[in-house]
Amino acid sequence: MTLFSRRLPHVLPRKDLVLLLAPTYAAARGVDHDEATERLAGALELPAALEDVYGGISAALRDAQGPRTTEDALMDKLSAGVVARRAKAKAADATPAVSAALVRLDLEIGVAPEQMRATLASDRGRALVEQGFRALGAHVVKDLLK
Repeated sequence: MTLFSRRLPHVLPRKDLVLLLAPTYAAARGVDHDEATERLAGALELPAALEDVYGGISAALRDAQGPRTTEDALMDKLSAGVVARRAKAKAADATPAVSAALVRLDLEIGVAPEQMRATLASDRGRALVEQGFRALGAHVVKDLLK
């Protein structure tokens, strides 16, 4: 999937993604904030996992873009939201799709059982993971564009 904007990794760097996703991860996994940030930081060091997260955010940005809103204007608004709200992130609703996306990240850092890789590799599993990253992206974008 192509990024919504080539500015996206600069406006929303990995360390900010970790802060924004940590409440969701902590709530879903029953771990404290520090453990969640440590696990997410490890998972997002891997290019494939980072690409999945950026893909979900890009899809949400495309959905949020109105007919008269330019890419740059939306990225500027997102950047302002990152500065204002990154430390105030809230957990996304727990859904099967979000759980599948988090399992995908857990697999990357060796926390999830390896058998889950085959489950997520099935057609239904891949669709659920993609839906989960889109849901996480929509949650992040909605939170930052308030």
